[in-house]
Amino acid sequence: MTMKMQKLAQSILKLADTARRDLEVYTVRHKSLQVEVSDGEVETLREAQATGVGVRVIDGGRLGLAFTTRLDEGSLRDTIRLATDNAQSATPDEYNTLPSPKPVKDMDLLDPAMAQIPVDTKIQLARDVEKAARAYDPRVTKVRQAAYGDAVYEVGISNSRGLSVGYEGAYCSTSLLVVAEAEGQAEVGWSYDLSRSFDKLDPTKVGREAAAKAVEMLGAGTLTTCRVPILLAPDVAADFLDVLGPALTAEAVQKGKSLFAGKLGERVGSTQLNVMDSGLLPQGLATAPVDDEGVPSQDTMLLDQGILQTYLYNSYSAARDGVESTGNGVRASFRGALSSGPRNIHIQPGNRSQSELLGEISRGLLVTNVMGMHTANPISGEFSVGASGLWIEGGKPIRPVRGVAIAGNLIDFLKHIVAVGSDLRFFGSVGSPSLLVEGITISGE
Repeated sequence: MTMKMQKLAQSILKLADTARRDLEVYTVRHKSLQVEVSDGEVETLREAQATGVGVRVIDGGRLGLAFTTRLDEGSLRDTIRLATDNAQSATPDEYNTLPSPKPVKDMDLLDPAMAQIPVDTKIQLARDVEKAARAYDPRVTKVRQAAYGDAVYEVGISNSRGLSVGYEGAYCSTSLLVVAEAEGQAEVGWSYDLSRSFDKLDPTKVGREAAAKAVEMLGAGTLTTCRVPILLAPDVAADFLDVLGPALTAEAVQKGKSLFAGKLGERVGSTQLNVMDSGLLPQGLATAPVDDEGVPSQDTMLLDQGILQTYLYNSYSAARDGVESTGNGVRASFRGALSSGPRNIHIQPGNRSQSELLGEISRGLLVTNVMGMHTANPISGEFSVGASGLWIEGGKPIRPVRGVAIAGNLIDFLKHIVAVGSDLRFFGSVGSPSLLVEGITISGE
């Protein structure tokens, strides 16, 4: 079935002279809602809706871009003309190319009920998250943000090579940030859930988890500097992977901005480490039949038992390396240029629970939060982050710890992973289970 945005893209393409140049039309319609609640009262309620068109023109290897939010014929013709003019002033690049059509897998990404759920019901879910946190423990004294958000979207892509695709989808999420206080000390806890169906969100679980994280850190002290095993909780491990993901794109490698440059076929991580990127992941946030230039989505194994297998490609970076695109062309919006990036990147789970991994630690640290991960250097791999968590002795947590730091090199870090948990969890489009890492220096007092 042809979607409305796909039909729009096709109709815009017909307005252009494509005899002497390649042209692509990317269309998107997006409707979103954001709710924030505090003390049961709505503090923020934002609804937004937009339809946009992005045009790419390739003329003699020269690339031109333009966009518009106006859908009348005159504005659309002006946008095509502007993209064409912009191409004339660009530097020719033989690798600028558009993909040809290929078979695309049908996907059901839209829960029709999402658009029918009353706003009051969505507000109540945010209230239920807050209520569950407050009921967990009387030391939970403040809710900084209880939030609910959702989006319904439709995308259409057509180009002068005969490609024409369209799809629609929706997702919703809830998150909570709370403060627990005792004896003059305050600690924060956060939790999050995302689904493609409203009825699969679990407000009670999110509320209790955020509260538990805050309460368990009350009374936290520091450590003396030590070299011990650490167990990264899934959200912390996902923070590390979030830094590594962009460095695994061929675009970053070709620009000299990746620590993985020149390492294809080499061991860059532990034999326990398997990293996959998937545009096909059931229920994934970044799941779609195609990427943002119409290349069919696929599963791409990046690290297989620690060995780097490939990079992530869009059509341009694939042409430069003489390979096929992996379906990793991405756009921040219809206004922006196409780049490349991971889709649903994740560390594949092992077969042991987090509690089983904890049982292997005689002395060590369960890291439940890191600060400053965004400062990690994606070229050298050097990082230094603040950390907090629970000190482990005899396989059990005995006291909370804060005010320590973990530093090192990301490649060395990956090679020191000795076990991978079974508790894979996604945070947005990045997922990881717990990771047990040995030989790590924790800097404290």
